[in-house]
Amino acid sequence: MKFLSATALLVCAAPLSVAAQSLPFFGSSQSPIQTKEIKYVEGNNPLQYCQEDTAGDILQIGSVDLTPNPPLPGKTLTIEAKGVLRERIEKGAKVLLVVKYGLITLIRQTADLCDQLVNVDMKCPLEKGDMILTKKVDLPKQIPPGKYSVHADVLTEDGKTITCLEGVNIEFKAGF
Repeated sequence: MKFLSATALLVCAAPLSVAAQSLPFFGSSQSPIQTKEIKYVEGNNPLQYCQEDTAGDILQIGSVDLTPNPPLPGKTLTIEAKGVLRERIEKGAKVLLVVKYGLITLIRQTADLCDQLVNVDMKCPLEKGDMILTKKVDLPKQIPPGKYSVHADVLTEDGKTITCLEGVNIEFKAGF
């Protein structure tokens, strides 16, 4: 699961929320369905932001490119990410990570961001300014085929959003 944690930390999304529509059995009035726009992360990746408005996020992601996309079991995944940190990130920052296989939750953990950064060859504190990251990850052949989703909410020690991302319908196929 190092790949999933690393990917979430690199670019450091709540599911798309849809307001319920009220449909009266009789009558002519209907409430319109209200949806949020999905805001995708720039680049060749399956990532989207948790919320439409990311202007307040500490990490402003420029792009994330995965090669190959989608990732393949038993192959090397190259992750290239660019962004700008608007504030210095100190010890105490946390990653709330949820990884699901279909409807089954495989991982639900809170991890210290600084402890996890070693997986992507970085360390705390992360200084304010431009960030560029390139990381190669050897994926195990034993990844079960199916659809996965990843939700990573990255917060400072005092709860400010660094970033919040989701990877949905990440599909690993059998036979590679």
